[in-house]
Amino acid sequence: MFCEQCEQTASGQGCHQWGACGKGPDVNAVQDLLIYCLRGIAPVALKAKELGIDTRDVDVFTCESMFATMTNVNFNRKRFYTYIREAIALRENLKARVEEARDTAIAWSPAVQYQPDWTESLVAQGEEISRDFIAESSDNIDIFSLKLTTLYGIKGLASYAFHAQELGQEDDRVYTFCHEALAALENPDLGLEDWVNLALKVGEMNLRAMELLDAGHTNHYGHPTPTVVPLNAKAGKAILVSGHDIKQLEALLKQTANTGINVYTHGELLPAHGYPILKQTYPHLYGHYGTAWQNQTKDFAKFPGPIVVTTNCLMPPHENYEDKLFSIGPVGYPEIAYLEDVADDIPDFTPVIQKALAMPGFAEDGEPRQVKTGFARNAVLNVADRIIEAVQQGKIRHFFLVGGCDGAKPDRNYYTNFVDQVPEDCVVLTLACGKFRFFDKEMGEIGSIPRLMDVGQCNDAYSAIQIALGLAQAFEMDVNELPLSMILSWYEQKAVAVLLTLLYLGIKDIRLGPTLPAFISPNVFALLSEKYHLQPITTPEEDLAACLG
Repeated sequence: MFCEQCEQTASGQGCHQWGACGKGPDVNAVQDLLIYCLRGIAPVALKAKELGIDTRDVDVFTCESMFATMTNVNFNRKRFYTYIREAIALRENLKARVEEARDTAIAWSPAVQYQPDWTESLVAQGEEISRDFIAESSDNIDIFSLKLTTLYGIKGLASYAFHAQELGQEDDRVYTFCHEALAALENPDLGLEDWVNLALKVGEMNLRAMELLDAGHTNHYGHPTPTVVPLNAKAGKAILVSGHDIKQLEALLKQTANTGINVYTHGELLPAHGYPILKQTYPHLYGHYGTAWQNQTKDFAKFPGPIVVTTNCLMPPHENYEDKLFSIGPVGYPEIAYLEDVADDIPDFTPVIQKALAMPGFAEDGEPRQVKTGFARNAVLNVADRIIEAVQQGKIRHFFLVGGCDGAKPDRNYYTNFVDQVPEDCVVLTLACGKFRFFDKEMGEIGSIPRLMDVGQCNDAYSAIQIALGLAQAFEMDVNELPLSMILSWYEQKAVAVLLTLLYLGIKDIRLGPTLPAFISPNVFALLSEKYHLQPITTPEEDLAACLG
C-alpha cells in the first residue's frame, strides 16, 4: 500500500505495510480504486453540465464517497465495493445520456472507459491502479506532490460540501470544481504552475463550501452564542454522539425526545451546544463527555450507553465496546452496527434508543465541571468595539489562533505548552479538536473579554476566517498586519483544505505542525515558505518570542 494523506504516517514518510490509522492494505486498495472510478465520472459530469443535463445525483455521490476515503472515516472494505458499483452505474447512465444528447461518439479517456473485473479481486485491481498513479508522476516529484495536495484538499472540500448539502446548501460551482480537479489528475500536460494554481483553487472553492455549511448551520440553528456546557455526568440513561454532523445529532435528539435519555456530545460536536435553537428545543441535550478523537478507545469504553459515530474520526474499536457502537452516513467498520438512511438522509435510531434503555446509564451525578463554547463570528464581532478599545489601551497585546486537528503523537504537547506560556495580556482563539489539549483551562478575562474562546468545529474554520477579516476591517488594516498569529495543527484532509483556503486568501506567517505533510516535497514547501512565509513550528518559547517580537 501507499498512503501519506494524514499527519501520522509511518516515520513521516507514508504508510506502506499497514495504515497508522488502522486501515489495512486491502481497504487502502479499494479506496484508491474508488477514487479512480470518480476520476472516470468527472469528465462525463463536466460534459453533462455543458449540455444542461442534471448531474446532482452524481455530484452528491462524488462528495459522499470521497468523504468515505478520508482518514479514520470508513474501514469497511465491503462498503467500498458498494460505492464502486454505484460509481460505475452512475457513470454509465450519465455517459449514455450525454452521448444521446450529442448524437455523436466521444473519445473518452481510459478512466471513463474503465470497467472493474467483478470476477477478480478488487483489492488487486486497486493496488494496480495505485502503482500506475505513482508511476505516472515518478519523473517529477514536485508535480506529484501538488497532485496529492490537490487530491487530499478536494477530499476535505468534498466533506464540507457533503455536510452543507445535508442542510440544503449547495452551489454547482463547488461540485463542478470537484469534477474539474479529479479530471485534472488525468491530464499529463499540466505543469508545476498549473498545479500550484489548481491547489489554490481548492482553497477558493473550499472557502465557498465552508460558507455554505456555515449558512446551513446558522439558518437552521441560529448563530452560536457563548454557552456553558457541563462536563460532568448526570444520573440517567445516556447516548453519546461523536463526529461533526449536527443535522444527525438533531435527528437523534428528535427521536429521543421524552424517552428520559440524556444525549451527550463527544469530540467535535461540543460546539453544537452553542446553537440556541438546539439548546432551546432539546433540553435533553445535556453535556459533553470525553475529549478528542484519539482518546475515544478510553472514552467509549467507559461510557455507560451506546455511541453513535456520525463522521470522522473513527478509530478501530476495541472489543469491550464495539457492541454498543453505531455508525451512520459515510462512516463504517466491519464489526459495528451500521444504520441505513430511511428518509431525508436520516436513519432510524430505534436500535440506539433500545440499547440505551437496556444499558445502565449513569448511576449518579458527577462532580460539577464545565466549559464554555459558542464564540463564533457573530459572538466575537459583536464585541469588536470592545476588542479594539482593549488593543488601543494596551490591555490586549496579541491574539493567537491555536487550533486544528489533534492526534496521538507526544510532540502534540507543543500546543498545550504553547497556550500555557501565552502571556496574560494575550487572547487565545481556538477551534477543532486541537482545543482539547487546553479547552478546560482557566485563563480568565481581559476586561469582559475571555482570554480563551472556542470558535467551534474544524467545520467552523469559516467563522474563524471571518473573525480575522472582520477585525482587519475594524482596525482598517490588512489581515496580515493584525496582532494575530496562527499556530495550526493538522491531521487529516479537512485540515489540508483549510490550509489551502488560508493560502488562497493570502494569509501569511502561519506556523504548522506538529510535522510537515509527507506529501509536500521540499521544493513545494520552499515555494510556499517564500511566498506565504509558511513555516514549521519549533518550540513554544521560540515561536512565542517570534510572534510577539
